Amino acid sequence: MTTTALIVGDLQAGIVDNYAFAAGVLPVMERVLPAARAAGIPVIFIRFGLRASGLDVGAGNQVISALHGAGTLFHEESPETLVHPRIEPLPGEAVVLKRRASAFAGTDLDRLLRAQHIDSIVLAGVATGAMVAATFYDAADRDYGLTVLSDACADAETDVHDFLINRVFPARGAEVLTGDEWAARL
Repeated sequence: MTTTALIVGDLQAGIVDNYAFAAGVLPVMERVLPAARAAGIPVIFIRFGLRASGLDVGAGNQVISALHGAGTLFHEESPETLVHPRIEPLPGEAVVLKRRASAFAGTDLDRLLRAQHIDSIVLAGVATGAMVAATFYDAADRDYGLTVLSDACADAETDVHDFLINRVFPARGAEVLTGDEWAARL
């Protein structure tokens, strides 16, 4: 039984189709996903969505308020928050809805991983400085082993992406590989 899971975060239709930096991750994921599935690695998709009513938007949280105010792009009922159709989940693959940057914050992700005896996660998604970094730190605090796929993550601010990928993640114990390097090991 595998003890590793692939976490694919925020690669949803509205983000990929509206933010150019995110679209570049799809070709990598189109190679990584089949390799992970063939190796029996569980894939868990993370999507970001807020209630249209705004009940989950704190008045003092400027980032979340701005996302909520961007029309339906980040409203949980919107098709724009579904995993991008080019990499859509297979039947039986988990999709976790989150309302903040970390895939663990207020979700059942930890329960899903522990129920499958997962002790190591591989992170992919956007943005490197938001979902990936927040999930990375949360996972590290929960004692998961960590791998980050450098070209399966992206950020609108390339210097932020580069700093996290080249300096921060490795310095905090993560293995950083390209999607192809990781897939070749499976």
